[in-house]
Amino acid sequence: MEGFLIDVRRSYRAEALCVVQPADTSEVSDVMKLCHERGIAVTPMGGNTGLVGGAIARTEVPGIILSLKRMNRVRELSLVDDTITVDAGCVLADIQRTVADADRLFPLNLSSEGSCQIGGNIATNAGGVTAVRYGTMRQLVLGLEVVLPNGTVLNGLLKLRKDNTGYDLRQLFIGAEGTLGVITAAVLKLFPAPKATATAMLAVASVDLAMEVLGLVRSAFGERLTSFEIISADYMDVVLRNVAETRSPFIERPAWNLLVEITDSNGDADLAAPMEAVLKTALERELIADAVIAQSEAQAASLWHLRHAVSDAIRYAGPNMSHDSSVPLDKQGVFAELTYARIGARFPESEVLMVGHLGDGNMHIVVLFKPDRFAGREDYMAASEAIDLIIDAIVVELRGSITAEHGVGLSYRYRLDRTTEPAEIELMRAIKNAFDPKGIMNPGKILLPSSR
Repeated sequence: MEGFLIDVRRSYRAEALCVVQPADTSEVSDVMKLCHERGIAVTPMGGNTGLVGGAIARTEVPGIILSLKRMNRVRELSLVDDTITVDAGCVLADIQRTVADADRLFPLNLSSEGSCQIGGNIATNAGGVTAVRYGTMRQLVLGLEVVLPNGTVLNGLLKLRKDNTGYDLRQLFIGAEGTLGVITAAVLKLFPAPKATATAMLAVASVDLAMEVLGLVRSAFGERLTSFEIISADYMDVVLRNVAETRSPFIERPAWNLLVEITDSNGDADLAAPMEAVLKTALERELIADAVIAQSEAQAASLWHLRHAVSDAIRYAGPNMSHDSSVPLDKQGVFAELTYARIGARFPESEVLMVGHLGDGNMHIVVLFKPDRFAGREDYMAASEAIDLIIDAIVVELRGSITAEHGVGLSYRYRLDRTTEPAEIELMRAIKNAFDPKGIMNPGKILLPSSR
């Protein structure tokens, strides 16, 4: 059971009576009926790649871990509907390969795609590097099959683009982190496979200038803009120091690195020439200081390697705290400035690193310290709480969100509670109680225990 009891960041350790691995929906239903009758807590688990402890069984509520690992069948691939119907335990990369063989694209793109499962992606409303074009999981799911806490199976595996029959129950389960039921299967949207791609990395002096570049690129390419990622200079330095086979494409160190990708399903589309024209305009307007356009798939992969390496790089850099925030696009520059200033004033010895999906307003903040900065766990947690308060205050001030794509889980419950309107929290509790009156579904996640 060991692999099921530790989260990927090794921040939490769980306890459980056992791990149950059903093979199909009927077995999930039987398990849920038994647990409901006996009041046994159930923690659903996919690939265990979540970053906020959402799939860790709470030690104060011993129960079972329900692993969807064995439920990994492709139920149907419909090229007419452009959909694929899959079990919740299917690994994201396997889905991508299956549809690619049919000349289609499932666009969710995550660094954990080789091990994360689609049920967990749906339960956490995963985002990733292509959300600027395709949206998050909320926009990629057409239908769901869900087993409720009492064992009832909701068969909502519809392939409909238009359905106006009352409340959209599907959306309640997307992002609910397994607190309302167990997602067992889904109908996913597919798209034409990209046949032409242009990838470039740009050097910019500020986030505000990067946002002007975003407007320029969007005007030129419209919906063909697939990714618009940003990496701060300090974060790029951490990547270059700690990850093998990484090299900056620029001679001079830019304050910010922008990674831009354009794709088209038309194989005859010429993206290189218009990309060069747009970047020439950006240079003439002094929006960017330099640019490198990938001349081959290998060069494009090397640029993407710099972006995807940020997670591995930070593991070896020292003690750190990471945050997953989003603010409106027109506040991105202010968010970066306030974050640097306020954390720097409170912790001048720290490094504030930033990387994010700038095109959809999602910036990840990592606050890095020297290896010997903290005397122990208690000292580390005190600093982490202080940084949470600083970032939360900025996010609320700019009318943003404390978690853009990671979810709430265990890690962000107190932050959610203090940054969310009480009326919204009460509505969430009412929904939770309606679906799970016994409180057996993934207890202790998202919402703090009620004070009533």
